[in-house]
Amino acid sequence: FTMSFSRYVEVGRIVLVNYGPESGKLATIIDVVDQNKCLIDGPEDITGVRRQVIPYRRIALTNLTVKIARNARAKTLKKAWADAEIESKWENSDLAA
Repeated sequence: FTMSFSRYVEVGRIVLVNYGPESGKLATIIDVVDQNKCLIDGPEDITGVRRQVIPYRRIALTNLTVKIARNARAKTLKKAWADAEIESKWENSDLAA
């Protein structure tokens, strides 16, 4: 029996910020800076998280992903969130409870 690892740090991965002023909010990884940091964006209109570089230790990866290109614009990201129905999937997930 082997349990394979499935949550990777990748562009489009939805994360839960668990430290700092945005704590408890969802965001999307839009670029990987290096082995310690990534660039995230809410989209701000939906989650209130603005575009910023954040260390991995301040975020928790979720099972949710959206299909976006690297460094996607806010408008593109918002559309991807709507298409993937992220908010409803998040409400029904275990992490949200």
